[in-house]
Formats: sequence, structure tokens, C-alpha cells
Amino acid sequence: MIRDGYLARWRGREYPASPDVDEVRLYRSDPDDGFTEVRPGRYVRVVPVAEVEELVYVRTTCLWQGEPFIVLAQHENWLRVEYTGGRWPVAQAMGLEVFDFGVYQGWAPAAEVSELREHRV
Repeated sequence: MIRDGYLARWRGREYPASPDVDEVRLYRSDPDDGFTEVRPGRYVRVVPVAEVEELVYVRTTCLWQGEPFIVLAQHENWLRVEYTGGRWPVAQAMGLEVFDFGVYQGWAPAAEVSELREHRV
């Protein structure tokens, strides 16, 4: 599973999360007590930040064609990746899309990436 974003540990379980100043929104894909459906397959519960046992940011990284990337998402056998090497000629030679100034993204075949690692910060 590819993860990129906040995670909160609440009542001993880990949830994708969205922190605010005094509250944290916890998300899940199936119903549970106290979670409200916000759209089909998406449930949310807002809890006070003081009740959260741990709040971390998770980022997945990899190498593709020997270059460093952040993995943003996965779709079937493809990974949505963002180049972190900082060299425009390399990004251009790899055929990456310009997402924003200095930000290059593309789709990499999952079988071609190596050193897939999850980092908690």
C-alpha cells in the first residue's frame, strides 16, 4: 500500500487524517461507530487533538531509472511519482509532466521502481 499524507493513531488504531488547530479529522472507507458518511465509501470522525496518541506525516519514496522520487499514488500496476532530484534536464529526458514550476510528475510502471520505502516524519 502506498501512503502519502497524515496518519493519526487514535484509540490504538491508525487512520488517514487531516489535522486542524484543535481537531483532527479521521477517515476510513467503511462505517464505524461515530464516523459519518461524507460520500460513498468515505467516512469521517472529528476528534480533539488531545485524544490523538500520535500524528505523523507518511511519505513513500523510491528510485525509478536510478533517480529519486516521491510516490504520490498507485493505480493498478502504475505509480504516480514526483521527481525530487531537482535537475530539469533529467526530468525532461524522462518525459515527466511539468506539474508546477520545478515540480515534475509522471506515471511509472510499479515493476520498474526500486527501493520503495515509507518514511514517517
